[in-house]
Amino acid sequence: MIHLENIQRRYLSDEVETTALHDIKLDVDAGEFLAIMGPSGCGKSTLLNILGTVDRPTSGRYLFGERDLAALDEKALAQFRGSTLGFVFQSFNLIDELTIEENVGLGLAYRNGVSDRRGRVAAAMDKVSIAHRARHYPHQLSGGQQQRAAIARAIVGNPRLILADEPTGNLDTANGEQVMNILAGLNAEGATIVMVTHSRSHADMAKRRIDMLDGRIVASAMHTM
Repeated sequence: MIHLENIQRRYLSDEVETTALHDIKLDVDAGEFLAIMGPSGCGKSTLLNILGTVDRPTSGRYLFGERDLAALDEKALAQFRGSTLGFVFQSFNLIDELTIEENVGLGLAYRNGVSDRRGRVAAAMDKVSIAHRARHYPHQLSGGQQQRAAIARAIVGNPRLILADEPTGNLDTANGEQVMNILAGLNAEGATIVMVTHSRSHADMAKRRIDMLDGRIVASAMHTM
């Protein structure tokens, strides 16, 4: 489903050039659960941002199916993100002024032709066991509940790819395990997931792990579930 070919990402600031990604080659199959690990500053988030098309590679090719995303303009990339990707962030990124139901509904904001939007939102909330909090606001929920709401927002549009950036980073152990079980369950149902994490135990719940160092992929391992 995903093919990265010789991806490089360089940044220029104050006339100093920094290379965040060096010659990345990576394939992700449909239905895979991939964990990305490595120390801070190794390029994990940069790689995830490129997969999510919120950042562009300086050079190289990013094929999603048969489409070369590196060649698309910003309008086409925005349409691709809205119709194909779901994002889960460490900081939840819920809108305080909206109810949980309304926050989850934002996952359908850029999807045209969706029927029964209310039913889709209810089904997504039910899948992550947050439906009983539909009329509450984010500040009325625990961290674990907020992250479950964020996952519901990510999956409400049935995305082909879920990108999770440290999804348990702001949670205690119990809530972190609950979120990981939800992600593993979504993957078992066929969702493709790429997750950045610092937790070895959470990475071990993925089907495959890659390790990064200094902007390079230095190791890859399959996990036997």
